[in-house]
Amino acid sequence: MPNMTDNQITSNVDPSEIEKFSQLAHRWWDKESEFKPLHAINPLRLDWIKSHTSIEGRLIVDIGCGGGILSESLAHNGAQVTGIDLAQKSLKVAKLHALEGAVKGLEYLEVSAESLAQERPGFYDVVTCMEMLEHVPDPSSVVCACAELVKPGGWVFCSTINRNLQSFLMAIVGAEYLLNLLPRGTHEYAKFIRPSELIAFAEVAGLNVVGMTGMHHNPLTQRYWLGEGTNVNYFLALQRPAD
Repeated sequence: MPNMTDNQITSNVDPSEIEKFSQLAHRWWDKESEFKPLHAINPLRLDWIKSHTSIEGRLIVDIGCGGGILSESLAHNGAQVTGIDLAQKSLKVAKLHALEGAVKGLEYLEVSAESLAQERPGFYDVVTCMEMLEHVPDPSSVVCACAELVKPGGWVFCSTINRNLQSFLMAIVGAEYLLNLLPRGTHEYAKFIRPSELIAFAEVAGLNVVGMTGMHHNPLTQRYWLGEGTNVNYFLALQRPAD
């Protein structure tokens, strides 16, 4: 498993991405806001994780937790969750929402995945990194951090967006400019990641690919579902080999 350099730990952040989400932080838990799609797909993310491993009583780190939508769901299902992000305003919203809801088994930290991997190597049973990799300069560094954070035999779950003409038309032109499902500028096409690229990152990090599925959306019915085809959004289930 490759070791991360000090440069990777300190520089793998895009200030414009932090600012982008910070400006919207107060709307994280408004289910009719710009974050409506995240609320809609959250049950799919949770079910995908639970279809591969139990989460009750497990130690889980949620990388790029934002306002805590997935983190809270994991905690409500009995996990001991650490949510991490570098956007201070989003973390404040996450902490306040958890406090108001008296959510147990949940902590939030302002720290990068790479830094936490140095502090807590092999500490977590499950690592989640959902809708985050397409927002950092070096996604391979984050995948390496995921591999460092998870225990031998533990699981890593990632989701991101493929890079091709269809994903450009649907995830940017359609979602941001035509349907206004997301704020304009949420995504940058150049940062999208092909499944083959993400799998290569995982293999270099020492993770085995266990499963992959696509996530699909019907804009007319507002229905989301998982199934074959990874041309746009996709989920990846990875596992660190047991020692």
